[in-house]
Amino acid sequence: MEIVQYDDAERFAEVAEPIIAKNEDAFSLFFGILQAIKAGKYENPFMAVVSDGEEVLALLQMTPPHPLNLIIVDEGKKHETIDFIIRELLGNSIAVPSVISLKEWAILFANKWEEQTGESQKLLMDQGLYRLDEIDETIEMSPGSWRYASGEDAPLIEKWFALFEEDANLDGTAPEIIKERVAAFLEAREVFLWEDEGKVVSMMKKARPTKNSVTVSLVFTPKEERKKGYARTMVAHGSKELLKEYEFCVLYTDMMNPTSNKIYKEIGYKHIADSIHIGFEK
Repeated sequence: MEIVQYDDAERFAEVAEPIIAKNEDAFSLFFGILQAIKAGKYENPFMAVVSDGEEVLALLQMTPPHPLNLIIVDEGKKHETIDFIIRELLGNSIAVPSVISLKEWAILFANKWEEQTGESQKLLMDQGLYRLDEIDETIEMSPGSWRYASGEDAPLIEKWFALFEEDANLDGTAPEIIKERVAAFLEAREVFLWEDEGKVVSMMKKARPTKNSVTVSLVFTPKEERKKGYARTMVAHGSKELLKEYEFCVLYTDMMNPTSNKIYKEIGYKHIADSIHIGFEK
């Protein structure tokens, strides 16, 4: 086995994208981040291919301080491939704060990483991955209408961004970073809002677009407006709008939150895989 690290995202994509394209929905996070790397949105990304002769065994991608994302190409060699990957990462002093991947692969990597390093693992997010090809038009919708967010909405979106992280038990992003991110979201017209009687009551965001697909993220409704169907209605209308441009939508849900999983299924999203994010602590 050998591992080849790439500095050129286009060259890495020549190897990675034909493999990802076979399961673009399940590998949407890896694919979407690769598109962002190609667009110059990340500094010093880690991109590598593990191979055995002409056979590609695994793809690796990391944009520090974000998690290592891996795709195992040859299931029959996953144990020895992951053992090799860990030896190479440690041998080259490449820090891995966490790993995210399809559940089986991430757990296998985390267990082996713990054995080799002595670092303890911590579950950060147990996620379901869903795909939508068409909206179920029979679902009940809440009153109101959707619109793209504008600059005037920035303070509200910044507040909701922080509350979303709190609800999801994510590490809080610094306010100045949230402000920068929201400004970029708005400039790119990525945030959708649901309004009822002139009041903004829910939001969602498009993320990681590719030629064929787009991810729905940052779905949030403040506590005082919940249990009114706003989130389901926002995601239904927002996803329907996105399907005018993309072949399909994907989204990740917290598997510990039965409510969100239920509403996405009602819209027409279908559960296609499980993903898990595991952190490491010394």
